[in-house]
Amino acid sequence: MSDRITCEVREVAPVAVIRLSGALDLGTMRTVHQALNGALAAQPEALVIDLADVAVRDRLALSVFAATARRAEEWPAVPVVLCAPPPVAARWLAESTACRVVPVSADCEEATRFAGAATSLRVRARFEPVAEACRRARELVVDACTRWNLPDAAGPAALVLSELVGNVVRHAGTPMQVTVTLRRPYLHLAVVDGSESPAQPAGVDLRAEGGRGLMLVRELAQRWGSVPAGQGKAVWAMLPAA
Repeated sequence: MSDRITCEVREVAPVAVIRLSGALDLGTMRTVHQALNGALAAQPEALVIDLADVAVRDRLALSVFAATARRAEEWPAVPVVLCAPPPVAARWLAESTACRVVPVSADCEEATRFAGAATSLRVRARFEPVAEACRRARELVVDACTRWNLPDAAGPAALVLSELVGNVVRHAGTPMQVTVTLRRPYLHLAVVDGSESPAQPAGVDLRAEGGRGLMLVRELAQRWGSVPAGQGKAVWAMLPAA
């Protein structure tokens, strides 16, 4: 962490609160971005960013919070809230596009309550890298869709999640955490494994018996991606929640 800005992470379950202290400018925003991404890798239910002790030196640096919120929307599908910005920072936030993406609260206790209330329906499970994991993943998402009254999403979601899990079994070969989240208007599916190699569709080979899993995910999902997560990666997909 840059000696011009520091980051303190504390949890107020189920919300992670990040307190930044120091100068935020174009030179330190990358450090802040990395710290916030690290906090998201722990998959909190929500993220609150405390700006009370931050001196914003360049309004363009505020874009780091919008970027974090967009990342969090995709994975791990959690809300991000800013709180207690100093007067100058509050004015710049109000004038920027960041406020269109990230809610801002004057009080951090209020922000924590708001973020906690905005948490989503979510189920998690840990699987070993065995073929049986694909069947268990399908059962997990179908059960979730049934309980959340999403009958039309169950079939596509089961197929997508099975392919994401199968990709870990075939290529990463590590234990994995599977998460299914309902944050309307999307159903979010994510698999975190212990391999740093990014997931990417294989080249098209019509003679191959396999290798089309991520291509299928790309066709069925509204959006999907692969991002670093701790010592491994998260592969996520978003489908309409209908």
